[in-house]
Amino acid sequence: MNEYPNCPKCGSAYTYEDGNVFVCPECAHEWTAADAEVAEEATVIRDANGNVLNDGDTITVIKDLKVKGTSLVVKQGTRVKGIRLVDGDHDIDCKIDGLGAMKLKSEFVKKI
Repeated sequence: MNEYPNCPKCGSAYTYEDGNVFVCPECAHEWTAADAEVAEEATVIRDANGNVLNDGDTITVIKDLKVKGTSLVVKQGTRVKGIRLVDGDHDIDCKIDGLGAMKLKSEFVKKI
């Protein structure tokens, strides 16, 4: 049995191949293998130096960052261990010692 990719639109596992396209029976979305590769490349998150970030990596903040709504500042050089990558404007979810849970933008960090 062939393994087909899950639907990129709804995540359904019941996709099937029709000629050279994949079809999702649940949401009727159609895509090609090339579309899936382009979408996979688009979700790669990189740091300020262009290194690919992964879940669980250790990063360093490269710039002082003000925390909205407080007078706290995340200082340059702060190390953050065990990051999680998420979708959205702030693509790193982490916990910083002394400050708590934070969301950071990948453009302000570098991988160690």
